[in-house]
Amino acid sequence: MKELTGFGAEKVEELLLNKGIIRHRKKIESTLNNAHKALKIIEEFGSLAAYFWSFEPHKESRPAVVDHVALRKLTKTPASIRLSKDLKKRGWSFVGPTTAYAFMQAMGLVNDHIEGCYIRPEIEAARKVFVRPTP
Repeated sequence: MKELTGFGAEKVEELLLNKGIIRHRKKIESTLNNAHKALKIIEEFGSLAAYFWSFEPHKESRPAVVDHVALRKLTKTPASIRLSKDLKKRGWSFVGPTTAYAFMQAMGLVNDHIEGCYIRPEIEAARKVFVRPTP
């Protein structure tokens, strides 16, 4: 991440020619901006993990049953809206509530494997013993 904070205008121009990435100037600039902002979060919270896990939704706010109907309603949630707003307040960009929710899914802050999925119980067991990072 620190490496990204050293990228300047020349590097952005180079990245715009890289066919291996999304070549969208604003998204590239956003990635570099967010790397700078991430370092500030690390200073404040001790780690990015401690910051992001502080937005883990309470069990009561999650659907009682995770099925296809529930998942269609979970493109954004109150927790992802809070996370998105906080990141934007800290100067981050391209971090709307839907993107924030997708990140929460990818990082395990929520388990959206549907009921009956073979991996859901394994993930729930791992989540039960996982020690949440704190600031």
